[in-house]
Amino acid sequence: MDLQRDVVVIGAGACGLTAATALRRAGLTVAVLEARDRVGGRLWTDTATGALLELGGQWVSPDQTALQETVQELGLELFSRYREGESVYVGHDGVPRRFTGDIFPASPTTEAEIERMIGVLDGLVAEIDPDEPWRHPRARELDAITWRAFLEQLSDDAEARDNVALFIAEAMITKPAHAFSALQALLMAASAGSFSNLVDADFILDKRVVGGLQQVPERLADALGDDVLLNRPVRTVERTDDGVVVHADGDLVIRARRAIVAVPPNLYDRISYVPPLPARRHVMHQHLSLGLVMKVHAVYETPFWRAQGLSGTAFSPYAVVHESYDNSNHGDPRGVLVGFVSDEKADAMLALPEDERRAAILDSLAGYYGDEARHPTVYVESDWASEEWTRGAYAASFDMGGLARFGADLHSPVGPIRFASSDLAGHGYQHVDGAIRMGRRVAAEVLASLPAPVVV
Repeated sequence: MDLQRDVVVIGAGACGLTAATALRRAGLTVAVLEARDRVGGRLWTDTATGALLELGGQWVSPDQTALQETVQELGLELFSRYREGESVYVGHDGVPRRFTGDIFPASPTTEAEIERMIGVLDGLVAEIDPDEPWRHPRARELDAITWRAFLEQLSDDAEARDNVALFIAEAMITKPAHAFSALQALLMAASAGSFSNLVDADFILDKRVVGGLQQVPERLADALGDDVLLNRPVRTVERTDDGVVVHADGDLVIRARRAIVAVPPNLYDRISYVPPLPARRHVMHQHLSLGLVMKVHAVYETPFWRAQGLSGTAFSPYAVVHESYDNSNHGDPRGVLVGFVSDEKADAMLALPEDERRAAILDSLAGYYGDEARHPTVYVESDWASEEWTRGAYAASFDMGGLARFGADLHSPVGPIRFASSDLAGHGYQHVDGAIRMGRRVAAEVLASLPAPVVV
């Protein structure tokens, strides 16, 4: 099949579909090619177990205005995450402690040190432009020191450092704190408005979409109709004098004036580019990689923790499950806990046989909520690293020195080809909000690069 379009979009996640929607509204013809048999990318709502489980992204925070606008436009309904009652913290001594507020209950000295460190980091984050962090006067310095080493310079309180590191390393970048730079960490916080916003679970994990966040890309795709083609992995993008020729599975050839590659950076090399991309592009892509996190869903007959006066919110930098929340669904009487196992702890869990891994993870949940947590009626692990067309989570980040070295080139086009995804966003980095912002941005850039269509 040979098709002609103004723009071909590779990837039917929130970013690619947002871009395609904007271009269609502007009068251009589009085609969206998706390798999977579904749309949504890292958004995936599964009901195969009899319970609605959001295997990928799911939360909507107050600062995510682009996502909120899209949710409203699509007629979707939001509901608040359950958060009534006390949270639980497990310190390095393994003892669970209940608390309220944002600061974990350690010794008074450590609690004060955590608050002091957050204040210092808020000051630094306020100096960072999330869209151009490499322009900070200390960018190269901050990109040359690991997040762990930076915190070691900031404080000699080990438990305070472990807790502050958690909010960026395990909880967001999903790489060990020694594997990425302080600049990358500050970008993560700046993308959310402040470091304090990342610490505040009631802010960053505020609301969910009734029926699941995957409905955002699903409804965008429905409006695009037959211009969204599934099961079409793109194999080659050829640059020509007129634009691009894209070759996909199923003997599909699309000739277009522009191409948008809307997939994570770790998948760029799944496509052959003719002629090859510039050398700097090739090298830059090799310095970007996704982290590793397992998202664990445990469904119970009732949300038993609520009867204990617990909110379901739990944290520990020392436990297998470093954070967990009440993830019960709107209108469903059952209780759902969602927990996360990140970076090197995920390495250890994935090395275990399935039954041993399940037991270890449920034991970790029991450390927060008691023995009942060991006995869910449904247990599901979201292992995005094994997904052929994702290969990691949550998003790509640079290795040491990469952000200052290559950041300014992230949004540069290669002739008629542009790259866009939540991984490349400033505001909303690695969130659906960032994907939508990038979709809007790249659509505007494509429109500015083309003559206006002739309306007959």
